[in-house]
Amino acid sequence: MALMPVEEAKARVLKGARALPRESVPLHHCAARVLAADVKARRDQPPFPASAMDGYAVRFADVEKAPARLRIIGTAPAGHGFKGTVGPGQAVRIFTGAPVPKGADTVVIQENAEASDGQVSVTVPAQRLGQHIRRQALDFARGQSLLRQGTLLGAREIGLAAAMNWPALPVTRRPRVAIFTTGDELVAPGRTPKADQIVSSNSFALAAFVRRYGGEPVDLGIIPDKLNAISRAIRKASGADILLTTGGASVGDHDFVQAALKVAGIKLDFWKIALRPGKPLMFARNGQRRILGLPGNPVSALVCARIFLKPLIFALLGRPAPDDVIKARLGSPLPANDLRQDYLRAEVSRGADGSYWAAPFRVQDSSMQRALTEAQGLIVRPPHAPEAREGDLVDLILMDF
Repeated sequence: MALMPVEEAKARVLKGARALPRESVPLHHCAARVLAADVKARRDQPPFPASAMDGYAVRFADVEKAPARLRIIGTAPAGHGFKGTVGPGQAVRIFTGAPVPKGADTVVIQENAEASDGQVSVTVPAQRLGQHIRRQALDFARGQSLLRQGTLLGAREIGLAAAMNWPALPVTRRPRVAIFTTGDELVAPGRTPKADQIVSSNSFALAAFVRRYGGEPVDLGIIPDKLNAISRAIRKASGADILLTTGGASVGDHDFVQAALKVAGIKLDFWKIALRPGKPLMFARNGQRRILGLPGNPVSALVCARIFLKPLIFALLGRPAPDDVIKARLGSPLPANDLRQDYLRAEVSRGADGSYWAAPFRVQDSSMQRALTEAQGLIVRPPHAPEAREGDLVDLILMDF
């Protein structure tokens, strides 16, 4: 069977993927959630002409020349506006954020005034009408659409939503991602492996990956290399939006994931990609649920997650598709490539002109997690790419997980 190109495989994984249903979430819990609808301001901000400084609310006509002496008729702290009207020759002591009283159209800062015996002497003339006053709706006006559907909510957006008077926001439900890894050779961290066993890491790394991009991981643990056990795990994940498996996706004597899917009545969409690392990647659908069978090698599993799982989570969250391939200069030469698309772990640096440079690691073995952790990027080499020299431009994906 011919190997499927990476872009065709990605298109099949993403086909028909659209945002999950929305839910209303209190503002305190909206960090890193994705907005499911446009959000409009429920009020003006500020809701009234407000003083931008501590000082005196006055009429510009009284202070365009100095010195000027005015009678203080009241005080306006923030939250306690002055109810009267400022007339000719009058002033109100005002503080930052307080409403500007009726009749006043300018604020004189306290550094330019001296108060005594119920009067204030303005020592510096006002420069303009409206000085030190924030006009009503300076920031935003009621009815303005300020936050757009698909926005990833951070501190700034949540602060803005609060100012717009939203106690909760409509956000897209997080994709539920069930994860299990197969292999009799695996034990959980903290356990003592037998002489022929290793410590399992894929489920932990993939759960962190899913959280990083806004999904909700459900770890189903390590499943033994038995058809019935894997079939039970697949049934247990029936409520998930995505099922991730690692290991056991090939067709060896101890690889049962494909067989278990067949027993469950789930038809395989594709298997084997023109990709390195990650050739034995498997994909299937079961209703709206998507099933990704990732390779067992830790580097292959995470690289495949970066290529296929990240855009799938984005699609289910209603986020714009990630556009994260940049150009970089090659830090060392590369030989011509074969029929598989390579994703080479690389050290990334910046040149004096700000350009990126990417030097591939000498050893690219797909079991070497330390090298993946030390890499800052992945050099993307298309199938049949010709020999590349130092300084040539290449595609680069910066590490962000």
